[in-house]
Amino acid sequence: MQQPTEAFMSSFFSIASPNAARRLFLGRSGFMLSGAAVALLAGREALAAKSKDAAAGDVRILNTALGAELEAIAAYQLGAESGLLQKPVLALAVQFQGHHKEHAELLAKTVRKLGGKPVAAKSKYDFPVEGLKAQADVLRFAAQLEQGAVSAYLGAVPLFGNRDLSKAAASILGDEAMHWAVLRNALGENPVPVAFVA
Repeated sequence: MQQPTEAFMSSFFSIASPNAARRLFLGRSGFMLSGAAVALLAGREALAAKSKDAAAGDVRILNTALGAELEAIAAYQLGAESGLLQKPVLALAVQFQGHHKEHAELLAKTVRKLGGKPVAAKSKYDFPVEGLKAQADVLRFAAQLEQGAVSAYLGAVPLFGNRDLSKAAASILGDEAMHWAVLRNALGENPVPVAFVA
């Protein structure tokens, strides 16, 4: 079940909604819907769980999430090394980066367990470095990343053939939502402006 590394790379920055995440997980880079995904979309979870394609579909979703987590690690590294963050904000950024590292480790381990090959981090990411001139810019950059992560995991949760993977993704979703709320608060914005995440 070896997969091409670059085909799975994604970005939390490009995921504006759960629907965009579902499109990414299901069809990015020319992938066709697996039988498991079609069964899930048709509301036939039992059929999807039994499908031989379920594990391959789950690996694809996990690798897409892993690629985005690796990008998040690099983004927080950029913020930490920018020299723009005050000490308490820097500590928070490093803590959030640590969470993304834990997510990435779990995702990579799970991909291997399912017989796949985890994607690797890109050698370079296209971050808006020229727009990072003050602490607030770095916080907005990180908040955008976390908002994309929330949408990505919200879109992924219902797609897994293995329901335990859905639970794990939902747990990561909760962590990403907390990051987003804390960053919004640090920017002086309402940390939780709506009752539902969409």
